[in-house]
Amino acid sequence: MHQGNLAEIAAGNDAEGDATTACVRSVGRTLVRDHTQLDGDVRTLAGKLGVSLPAGPSAEQKQQLASIKAKAGTKEYDAAWLSAQADNHAKTLDLIDRQISAGRNAEITAAAKAARPVVAMHLNLVRGGTCHSQPSAHAVPAGDGGTAAPPDTFGDMTTSTVGRTALGGVLLAGSVAWFVRRRRNRPQDGPR
Repeated sequence: MHQGNLAEIAAGNDAEGDATTACVRSVGRTLVRDHTQLDGDVRTLAGKLGVSLPAGPSAEQKQQLASIKAKAGTKEYDAAWLSAQADNHAKTLDLIDRQISAGRNAEITAAAKAARPVVAMHLNLVRGGTCHSQPSAHAVPAGDGGTAAPPDTFGDMTTSTVGRTALGGVLLAGSVAWFVRRRRNRPQDGPR
C-alpha cells in the first residue's frame, strides 16, 4: 500500500503539470491529497507494527510513470494516464478486498476498510480510462435563462452520476472523519 500511495502521489503531481485537460489535472490533485492522507496512516500503522517500508515506488511503478510522462502535454498522455490509473486502482481495490475478506491482522484489515471507499471513489473518477471529475461543491451549472433542467439531469450528468459522486463524497468524508478521530484518540508520545 505504501508503494502504491507513493506512486499515486507521483502520478497525481505529474498530471497536475503534464495533463492537457482540466479534468485530469483535477483528478491528479485529488489523488495527491487522498493518497498523502492514506499514506500517513499506513506509515503510522507500519511504525506501530514495527514494519519497515520501502523508500519509494517499485521499479515497475517508476517505469509506468516514465512511460506516461514521455507523452507529456499531449492527448495521448491523458489517455495513458487515465488508463493506468483505472488499472492501478482496480488492482488496489482487489488487494484491499482480499485483505478485508482474508486478512489476519485486525488493524491492517481496519486500515483496508477505511481506505476502500477512497480507492473506490478514485476508480470511479477514472473508470474505463475516461475522466469523470467531481462537480465542484460550490459551482452552480449555468442555466438557460431560468428554465429548469429536466428532472433526470444535472448539467450534463445524469442523476445517477450525481448520486454516485455524492456517495463517494460521503464515503470520503466518513473515512476522513474516522482518520481524524483515530489521530485524536491516539496516545501521545510524552509530555508536550
